Order: sequence, then C-alpha cells, then structure tokens
Amino acid sequence: MADEYKTKSAIIGKKGKMDDNENFPIFVNLFDVNDPHKDPDVVPKKFLEYKVHKIILKGLEVEYLLVGKDMVINNLKKIRLSVEGHGHLVVSGEQEPSKE
Repeated sequence: MADEYKTKSAIIGKKGKMDDNENFPIFVNLFDVNDPHKDPDVVPKKFLEYKVHKIILKGLEVEYLLVGKDMVINNLKKIRLSVEGHGHLVVSGEQEPSKE
C-alpha cells in the first residue's frame, strides 16, 4: 500500500552506506516550493526515511543534481511512495505540466 502526500516538490537522496543486505538508507524530503535546493532557508515540511535496495520512478519528470547526487521532483500535486518486492521504493504521483 502506498503512502500519498500533497506536496509541491521532493528531494530524494542516499543517506549512508549499504548494509549487509545490500540496502541503502535513503531520505525523501517534501517541500511547499519548487527547486528547494536553490534556497538555503527553505526547510522540508516532511522528512521520510527508508531502507531500500533501489528506487523505481514511475511517470514523473525528475532532475538529477550532480553536485549532491540527489533527485529533485518539481511541480508535484501529490507524490505516492511504497516499498514493494525486495526493498524497492516505488515513487509515483501527479505533476503539473513543466513551465520550461
């Protein structure tokens, strides 16, 4: 079963080293603004943590930040997160059309 959150953007990233089961601690931070990484004063409205083997993104436009190796998902209406199978975090949701 998926958890669903109303949010404007999300940053997803790795939080530490792989464990003995080849799972990684990751974070999903939810924000009320787009491009939260560009403003140091913006604080996530929700902090989520998971331990997963991989992340599967379904039907979303995603940006990969090379500097921090995190993923940013902007223009969200809502995001759905569920851990399935053998530790796979499935990320889906609804987005507004990109303005670019």
